[in-house]
Amino acid sequence: MQIDEELTLKKLEIFLAFMRSGNLARAASELNTSNVSVHRAIHSLENALRCPLFKHQGRNLIPLESAYVLEEKAQKLIQDAQDMVRLAREAAGFSAERFKLGSLYSLTVKTVPQLIMGLKLRRSELNIDLILGSNVDLMYKLKNMELDAILIALDDSVSDPDCEQLPLFSDDIFLAAPNDSPFAEHTDVDLAALADDTFITLTQGYATFRDGERVFEQAGFEPKVAMQVKDIFTLLSMVSSGVGYALLPGRVAAVYENRMKLIPLQAKYQMQQHIGVVFLKTRERDPNLLALLAECRMYSRQA
Repeated sequence: MQIDEELTLKKLEIFLAFMRSGNLARAASELNTSNVSVHRAIHSLENALRCPLFKHQGRNLIPLESAYVLEEKAQKLIQDAQDMVRLAREAAGFSAERFKLGSLYSLTVKTVPQLIMGLKLRRSELNIDLILGSNVDLMYKLKNMELDAILIALDDSVSDPDCEQLPLFSDDIFLAAPNDSPFAEHTDVDLAALADDTFITLTQGYATFRDGERVFEQAGFEPKVAMQVKDIFTLLSMVSSGVGYALLPGRVAAVYENRMKLIPLQAKYQMQQHIGVVFLKTRERDPNLLALLAECRMYSRQA
């Protein structure tokens, strides 16, 4: 048989509230509605079922056997409906107990820990998965809904009509050199003077690799690359060990600070990275994402 359109989950919720309380006034108070609305919902439910659920005894409604059968089945139905909604929202990434955050490696020095601490204070029950990668990899995973939000360098390559961006801070590009380098004591450096020196770079897809290419182009030479690595901490280790120089953002200054220095580039070579959070527009009302964005706004004011 077809289900009557008057049979709704909302009416079943009202019915269950009445069965728990046994009284129209108490059921109405629990649901923050009126006695009349409760009575109307119950009467409509009887019409939809095409059978009585209660008998009248004065002004009281006395449950029939049909009401007890409906109560048992309705409790399971409402629970299943709530689970259905929760699981569907979690599958879409909304209000899930896990939050998948993507980030550049370099942002784990300071930015990511601070944002995660703030997010955990706002939503203590939330489990956070941190996935590290390049600008290109993280953007791909965001678009494929493998990540809930990403912290990356903002530029034309990540402009997408399906995404929103929230800027966090801007970061200058420096020459990274070991402490015993002849440039270590310079207040700034002419990059063209390093045309014959060896460099270490990140692999393609990383914002710092792309920015480095632009700076080298301004300096008028193609660098001699001794090694390409997939994370900035390996690159820092290579620089501090004297394997070669690198162009790096200032946010990594605290790493290996006793073994290497970040030296400003001369004004004609100066370049900034603009760091921000990117997320899908379809997710902008997700409570977990809203909590992260609130932390990001606080962070941007302090940066």
